[in-house]
Order: sequence, then structure tokens, then C-alpha cells
Amino acid sequence: MRYYLLLSIVLLVTACANPEGKVIVKIPEASGISYCSSSDTLVVANDEGSYYEISRKGKILHKTKLGKYDLEGVVCEDEQMIFAIEDKGILIVDRKTGEKKKVLLGTFYKRKKLTLYDKKSGIEGIAKVGNILYLSKQSNKKKKSFIAVVKLTPYPSRIVDVIEHHVSDTAGLTYYEGYLYMVSDKEDLLIKYDIDKKKSVQKITLDEGAWEGIAFDNKGFVYLADDDGRVLKYKKKALGL
Repeated sequence: MRYYLLLSIVLLVTACANPEGKVIVKIPEASGISYCSSSDTLVVANDEGSYYEISRKGKILHKTKLGKYDLEGVVCEDEQMIFAIEDKGILIVDRKTGEKKKVLLGTFYKRKKLTLYDKKSGIEGIAKVGNILYLSKQSNKKKKSFIAVVKLTPYPSRIVDVIEHHVSDTAGLTYYEGYLYMVSDKEDLLIKYDIDKKKSVQKITLDEGAWEGIAFDNKGFVYLADDDGRVLKYKKKALGL
């Protein structure tokens, strides 16, 4: 009986490890992704200053060049898109007019200066809940990798909290059904983080890749952006979520 129980556990762990996704589209340097619920489409940001709107099956609907920006993450809303720029902060783009607006980020937390971006590393992921932004700071060292919690309004924006998650190189970030989800480029991990409890509640090992973006649609699918040039689609159950 003990042997069969141990075998069952091994099989369960093996089945949940390294889930395989389906490549739905190839986009160069895909560094961020977000689901647009109002149009049932996805927006993919890339390092070369462009974003692509695609269908859930991966068809490229259009490509838009924003300028010389190192786009590293995106949040798609009904009226606007919010892009994380690795070395410059936040850029808001009107979905109808294309009008662009930069947002200056506060740099102090508890009277101490907090560097969100510099010449070596910067903002790699973005998520939004109400008027709060969650911005992941990239670092290959766990102690220097964190998420800044930024209150956008009233002006100016200010850092109100810092999440120290102890995971290196969190390059992708999204908010879904009460949790923050992050992907680590260096560690090939998908992490489910409980904001209220301030701790990681699940870690899923992914296939090797340059994971830099994550998004959920409303049909039970998860999308991962790979900076090596592809977008993968998974069923939530296949990832163990």
C-alpha cells in the first residue's frame, strides 16, 4: 500500500511539472501581454516600441509603433492601455485616439529613495487594481527583486508599499481573481501570490523560456509571452491553476 501511495504522488508531481503550451503566434521580443475584455483580444508589447493586438487564437489584427520605447509590460483597459517602459516609467495610450501621456512615478517609500529603474535594470512587469499599479523591479538577485505598489491618484503618484517576494527576475505580472501572478525569466517559474496574506501560495515550474508576460482571458486560458519571440496558450487546468 505504501509503495502504491508513493507511486501515485510521484505521478501527480510529474503530471503537473513543465506543462506544455501551444504556440499561437510569433512576435519578436514579446515582453508583455494583457487581455482586453471589451474586445476579447490580447495586446502584446515588445522591446522595440511596438504593440500587437491579436485574437485569442493568435491572429495578428494590427501592429502599432509607439516610438523608441523599451516596452516591458502592458495593462489593457476599456479606454486605454498602460505600458511599463523599462527605463522611463509609465506610458498611457488612448485606445481610440492613440494619444500618449507619460506618468511620472514617485521615487520615495518611507522617506527612503527607491530606485525603480536605472542603467542596469528597470521595470519589467505591470498589473493594475483600481487606481493602484503593481510594478515589478527586475533583478537577478532575490533580495533586490521586488514589486512596488504605486497609488496613481491623487497626483503625483506615490509608492505606498513594497512586496518582497524573494523570487529573482520577475519579468511578467498580472492580476486575476484576487491574486497577483508573476513569471520569472531566470527561474522559469509561474508564481501565484496572495496580496492579503503577503505570501506566495503556489509555484509552477515552466519549460525553459524567456518568460516576460502573463495574461488570463475569460474562457479559462492563460497566455505567456516569451521574449525569444512567441506567445503560448495554456488551459488553466494544464498549469494546475
